[in-house]
Amino acid sequence: MTDEESNRRPIAARGSAWAQRIAGALARSAITPNQISVASVLFAAIGATLLAWWPTAPGLVLCAACVQLRLVCNLLDGMVAMEGGKASAVGKIYNEFPDRVADSLLIVALGYACGMPWLGWLGALLAALTAYIRVFGGSLGFAQDFRGPFAKQQRMAVLTVACIAGAAESYWHPQRHGLLAAAALIAVGSLLTCITRTRAIAKQLQASH
Repeated sequence: MTDEESNRRPIAARGSAWAQRIAGALARSAITPNQISVASVLFAAIGATLLAWWPTAPGLVLCAACVQLRLVCNLLDGMVAMEGGKASAVGKIYNEFPDRVADSLLIVALGYACGMPWLGWLGALLAALTAYIRVFGGSLGFAQDFRGPFAKQQRMAVLTVACIAGAAESYWHPQRHGLLAAAALIAVGSLLTCITRTRAIAKQLQASH
């Protein structure tokens, strides 16, 4: 396994027929992987706007769709770059930075939607820290650690479920308990992920001496 492959997030959907078909079509088009990465931020921005400013049943369902489209972009940009042979010199920047922006937009918006902005900001900070710890481990020469319990996929899965549940919840009462629970779970889960990844790096450092 090459360094590039070992530092690539494991995603089961990468091997699915639909993903390979879409990635193949994009690879044959004029669309670049970096443009797909930027599109993920656009979907996240739309979802965050819906979540913060229009947290009604339709708005929450549309936000859930935007979250999933953001993840599809995150899947396809790497496939078009690697399998499609369209990697660029600055591709690693586009692979990381848009993810951090998209995460922050959605998680901060979640905090405002549930009436606790500080919890959204805390969750976004901890989510960014999980990525920092992963990349820090890579800078020490170790394979980047994508373990959870709350890596990007788990955070976005919780947000998606919370939006759907919140849409259903809105028909019974105006409180947004599902969104609040999701914001708390993302913050706590991200903190646990930071601890888990840091401990794994510490063990590797101890084993190397």
